[in-house]
Amino acid sequence: MIAQLRRVAWPIGAGLAGIAIYALLQVTKPQPEPNIEPPRPISVEVVPAIRATTRPTVVAYGEVRPGVRTQLVAQVGGKITAIAPAFIEGGQFGPGDVLLSIEDTDYRAVVDEREARIASAVVDLEQALADADVARKQLAGQKNPSPLALKKPQVARAQSSLKAAETSLSLALTNLERTQISLPFAGRVEVQSVDLGQYVNPGKVLGTVFGTDVAEVRLALTINQLSALGVPIGFNSGDAAGLSTTLSAMVGGMLHQWQGTLTGLDAAIDPATRTVYGTVRVEDPYGQAHSVTGMPLAVGLYVDAEIQGRPIVDAVQITAEGLRPGDEVFVIDGEGLLDVRQVDVIHRNRDTVLLSSGVEAGERVIVSAIRNPIRGMRLEAIDDSVIAESASTEAAIEDNEA
Repeated sequence: MIAQLRRVAWPIGAGLAGIAIYALLQVTKPQPEPNIEPPRPISVEVVPAIRATTRPTVVAYGEVRPGVRTQLVAQVGGKITAIAPAFIEGGQFGPGDVLLSIEDTDYRAVVDEREARIASAVVDLEQALADADVARKQLAGQKNPSPLALKKPQVARAQSSLKAAETSLSLALTNLERTQISLPFAGRVEVQSVDLGQYVNPGKVLGTVFGTDVAEVRLALTINQLSALGVPIGFNSGDAAGLSTTLSAMVGGMLHQWQGTLTGLDAAIDPATRTVYGTVRVEDPYGQAHSVTGMPLAVGLYVDAEIQGRPIVDAVQITAEGLRPGDEVFVIDGEGLLDVRQVDVIHRNRDTVLLSSGVEAGERVIVSAIRNPIRGMRLEAIDDSVIAESASTEAAIEDNEA
């Protein structure tokens, strides 16, 4: 019995002794000192805001189109008897140049017939006037003779016949002129739709041409860009000079530029894009007066447009990377904490942003990304840490030298 109790007591005693030793170690172990060091600030890149007076450049894009594009349509019928050498795709013509000729034999015959009719009407009128003069003399002693007796209706009928004949001759001459097809402006042929010997009816489309006196570029501008330009919706320069515009495009691996003028803006906002379209005019686009390299400003070419805006005085300028979505800017305040500012943007481009309020000149604007930004979080500008390290290094060198 006693032997059995000893076998049971030994394991229990060993367990209690282990528990006692573990409790003693827990009570006597050294306690770590509490860490009261503040959290390490996040390093960010900053660029100071500056105060600037500048004239911003608004950049937009558009397609060159002619000031005039029209279809040549036959006004009279007949066979094509002649085609000018310029009437081919790409051909150049001047104002008044005959591009096509329609057979005019029938129209000349009509003119001759109308001239003969006028000659007959003139004789009839002279005869009616002579008869009226005789009748007036014969009835001079009668009281209140009738107009018919005085031959007045006959004279009026002869005059009407002469006028109708003259009108018919004018129409015949007009149709004869229409057999020679020309345009009142200089231009180029875009599409040729007929050929020599082809018979055409009135209304037949003969080709498509466009004028080369003026080219236009339609530009879509945002409201902020209009603010930078300083012109209202519906702007029209009229006789005054518009806004100077430089057009550029890469053609054949070379950058070509042309000078134009923004002459006006549409009076309504496009409901689909929420933009306002402006028109840039370039005089003599196929000449060499506006191109530095001699390259014509061809119709259909896509170009970049740089428009000189109004002078902006005493604005705050920051780098483009500093503007966040929703027109917000992250700034490090004087205590090294993050401050989120709502700003009013005057103008922005690829590199800089001009602000009217929200940030003051000299404040440090954060340009690097911040994960989960929270207002009041502690930050450290990278430029500040570099300056501090260089200052401590110089101090250490001076101490060693001393």
